Amino acid sequence: MSTGVIIALIVIVAAVLVVAAVLALRARGPRHGGNLKRRFGPEYERAVARHDGDTKAAERELADRVERHGSLRERPLEPAERERFEARWTAAQERFVDSPREAVEEADRLLAELAAARGFPAGGQYEEQVAALSVHHAHHVDGYRRVHRETHARADGERDAGAGTEEMRESMVAARALFDELVRPAGHHDGARRHDGPRHRAGADGDAAAPAGRAHHSWSFSKSRPKES
Repeated sequence: MSTGVIIALIVIVAAVLVVAAVLALRARGPRHGGNLKRRFGPEYERAVARHDGDTKAAERELADRVERHGSLRERPLEPAERERFEARWTAAQERFVDSPREAVEEADRLLAELAAARGFPAGGQYEEQVAALSVHHAHHVDGYRRVHRETHARADGERDAGAGTEEMRESMVAARALFDELVRPAGHHDGARRHDGPRHRAGADGDAAAPAGRAHHSWSFSKSRPKES
């Protein structure tokens, strides 16, 4: 075999290897992005919007969140802890009737404390706490953002620019979805209270998860006082 033929074969093999590598990288990219999109759901779309439609930048951000927080293992709550958190949420919902702003502020504090109790970064590291929550509770973490945004907009002197009562009610309903996920026992899947979106039964009608042995209040964030059921 002549030297020219050998060189030609080497060039052809090298070209085939380069093409195969490029095709493999292209194939890997969409799968990676598809996995992130499935994992993060609405968080994926939010990240893309924040990066002005740049999906690659959004995927790099989300992949970084997974790298930082994907190995986090949520600590189960003790029964007494769960009961205290549930009682505080019930009280916040009832307070909404007469003091919606204070109720939203309490929901913000409560979610920060509950997330920390489950093993997420402490509430003093809000951005990192939300990033970690988005990895494990992507479909409901935005409810926490909403009550936090309302709370801190008013704290920064923007009270008149805050949401109206209906918007605050909606933020409480959205936040309740995350609260339900965090407060439930680890590995617990109650078919009657699955979260298929922000209008799941418990959030849509405002029912509080009553701790065992306590009276249950059924109400709908209306302007009237809650009625004893």
